[in-house]
Parts: sequence; structure tokens; C-alpha cells
Amino acid sequence: MSRGFIKFLGTAGARVVMSKQLRSSGGIWICLGKCHLLLDPGPGTLIRCWEGSPPLDPTLLDGIILSHRHLDHSGDMNVMVEAMADGGFHPKGQVFAPADVIEGPEPVLFQYLRSYTKKINVLRAGAAFDLKDIRIEVPVRHLHPVETYGVKLFYQDISISCITDTRFFPGLIDAYQADIVMINMTFLKPFHSEKAFHLSAEEILPLISCLKPKAVLLTHFGKRVIEAGPEMIAGQLAKETGVSVIAAKDGMMFNF
Repeated sequence: MSRGFIKFLGTAGARVVMSKQLRSSGGIWICLGKCHLLLDPGPGTLIRCWEGSPPLDPTLLDGIILSHRHLDHSGDMNVMVEAMADGGFHPKGQVFAPADVIEGPEPVLFQYLRSYTKKINVLRAGAAFDLKDIRIEVPVRHLHPVETYGVKLFYQDISISCITDTRFFPGLIDAYQADIVMINMTFLKPFHSEKAFHLSAEEILPLISCLKPKAVLLTHFGKRVIEAGPEMIAGQLAKETGVSVIAAKDGMMFNF
């Protein structure tokens, strides 16, 4: 019997793939035991929840985690907070997000929705939170143009690392040791510019080799990765590391 699942509502990475909807940008639904979490609800999340098989009812959600404020991660943040609270009629759940999502001159989370949640938690390096039977840890701040954090989830004997958008840095290895590692792989080769702070397939290879998890789930693919074939890249990474590497597809369900 499954103790939970990860469902990829979308696997789009970065602006072009999101804007053209070459892949859905719906984020990731994570269920562990009786706790339901939504990670990075980009544009289209609400639609992807209901049109899936089986559909996922947003009122089941206990929490929404936003790694950072960029649109491909946050486009449906507000609609999902409202949907989690059944249109505001039954306030529930918690929000986890960096400070600039909640505060500052351009907050992502609308003011009127804040009373729809039970609690709003600010992500910062070293923070930890308990939600039902789940432990949520924030190991390190990522290298990205805006304040960005990945998370580690712990449930019974299961540990899951979610490595969201970042440039590679050695601290990722110590920060994200886990049984299952989800990695945002946007580029084929390292590419550094003012707007490009994402991991590539070449940089993920040594990361997987050092982490040696039971399984790696790749997502958040850029246009060139999609053209090259994420499954082919995953197969090559698996061959070179000896680790099970899976390229997620829109709507894919991974059961524990």
C-alpha cells in the first residue's frame, strides 16, 4: 500500500517553455501520509488539479510551498490559496514562502487572502516547520536572482529533497542528502548570465554521484532539454551514476 505520492502537475522550466506551454507549468503535488503539499504553483495549476486522472481537490491541501517569486513558480499562488480554503469559506492550511513573497513593495500573496490561511511561514536558511506528521526543513539559500529556497521533507522513514532553481554550488551536496531527490534541470550545459541561474545536465551528474539517493526525479525542463529528450538525458545520467533517474512528464505520478 502506498504511503504517498508525488504528482507532477507540470514540468515546464523557465520563461519560454512556460509562455509557450511546451510543458505545463502546474507545479508539484506531494502527498505524504495524510498531509498534502503543493510546491511552486505556476500558471495553470488549478486547471491541472481538476483535469487529472484522478482529479486532485485543492481543499485537500494542508500547505503551499513557494520556493521563489518568479512567475513560472508563482503564477497560480493566489488562486490555489483561495481554492485550498474553499473559496475563503473554510480557512485552512499554511503558506511557506520567502520574505519577498509576503512583504516589500511587490508582494506575491494578496492581502485579502492572508486571512484564508491558518498560518504564513517565512522561509529562510536553517528554518524548520512541522505540519501534521511532516517535517519541513530549509537547508540553504540558493544562488538565484531573487530570494530562493529548496526544501527537505521528512515523513516516517522517507526523506525527500526538492532542489529548485539555482546555480550549482558545492553546498548543495551537503544540504540535500535524501532518499528521493527532485531536481530542476533547465539546461543541457552550464549557462551563466544575469537571467540564467539554473542547473544543467552536466552539473547534475556530479551532484547525483555524490548524493547517491534511491531515486532522482528530474523536472523543470528548458526548451533545449525538451528538444534533446529528457528521458534520454535521464537514461544517460542513470548509466553514469548507477542511480535510478526518472525524467518526469506532465501528469506523472510517483508512488512511494
